[in-house]
Amino acid sequence: MSASRPSAVRRPSYAVRAGTCATAILLLTACAGPSGSTAGPRAVRRPAAASAGDPGPQADGARGRAAPRPDAARIQPGEIPALGLRARSAIPSDSSQALIVTGDGYNSSLSTAVLYTRDDPALGWRAATDIWPARNALYGWTDDHREGDLRTPTGVYGLTSAGGLLDPPGTLLPYNQSPAFAVSGEGLEGEPLDGSFDYVVAVDYNRIPGASPLDPERPLGKERGGGIWIHVDHHGPTQGCISLPEDRMRELLQLLDPAKRPVVVMGDAEALEQ
Repeated sequence: MSASRPSAVRRPSYAVRAGTCATAILLLTACAGPSGSTAGPRAVRRPAAASAGDPGPQADGARGRAAPRPDAARIQPGEIPALGLRARSAIPSDSSQALIVTGDGYNSSLSTAVLYTRDDPALGWRAATDIWPARNALYGWTDDHREGDLRTPTGVYGLTSAGGLLDPPGTLLPYNQSPAFAVSGEGLEGEPLDGSFDYVVAVDYNRIPGASPLDPERPLGKERGGGIWIHVDHHGPTQGCISLPEDRMRELLQLLDPAKRPVVVMGDAEALEQ
């Protein structure tokens, strides 16, 4: 099932937002979820093509070549090429680490991730990792995330705490190791969920920054969802989280440094190019 981006949609503010995470009871529903879910996307519509020759949106999961951005000529060396002016400007000035998660399309559950750093202001942003395969929610992305919509919230969010079932892999982030991260059962496409929360990084959407990923408090209200994490890939779409291969999760945890005020900038390619 797929849907188009709304023609009159509220664009993400790209401000770093606070939030809370789900309790262990909510782990299955917030990130991976049981199979057989009947939730579906809201009725939405993508804007009409700019010209008769515009091929229109690609099918879910398609990895086509993006059209040139209007501000492409203004992108200077040392800037993050996947981001448009508004998204680049939303990264806090005191942040020198940014994980860029770019969705293949508004309705796609496939994405890629790259960690950028700007340790030298004169050089600007530089890629610190290769391009990693990633996944997001079953129905893609949203600018107005709601509990159970099976979409991942777009925007810029802090990365202030981590945790998992396994020992911390040498991370500087506060790390909560707990048996509450154990998960079993099946994902949305029948794939096993075992090991999905061996390592997690909490995304500061609707949660208290710095709190354990297991903290259930949601300042924006439960209806706005929560429990948005970066976690180990279970080879299927998530309910709202970002997932990475296990070796990439270990690498990410080893690289993230709270002194560098790391953030994640995430959304479909069209949203990030704004």
